Amino acid sequence: MSEHGWQALTKSEEAFMVNSYEIDILAGVWGDLDDADQSRPVNELAGILLTLIDRGWIEVRRVAPWTSPSGEQGLQPGELVPRDQLLAVLEDAANWEYPDDGDWIGAVTLVETEAGEKITRRSPEETAE
Repeated sequence: MSEHGWQALTKSEEAFMVNSYEIDILAGVWGDLDDADQSRPVNELAGILLTLIDRGWIEVRRVAPWTSPSGEQGLQPGELVPRDQLLAVLEDAANWEYPDDGDWIGAVTLVETEAGEKITRRSPEETAE
């Protein structure tokens, strides 16, 4: 991970970056948040996440079905949630919970962008050290 970029993040920002690196649904972030952040209201966490989105490090997408070339069924990040809808989507507490039926299709997922990779991955110079 980029030492400089990573060290500049708050604990809650780190949790969102890990979640996006893992391409996990939004509910998965609870396992990465520390106790203090877990007690924050969803709208406050949404504000933190929006700063990372606005920096261009994370995208918010909906989980979509995927079929491998061999015919196996799976999931993948689907359509991008439009920026003008993000606040409402992220402030909806239901999007921060695992689906009751276990079906993740349509769930909100965080996806790391190319710019975000520069934060979560070590640069060649850092790797050489």
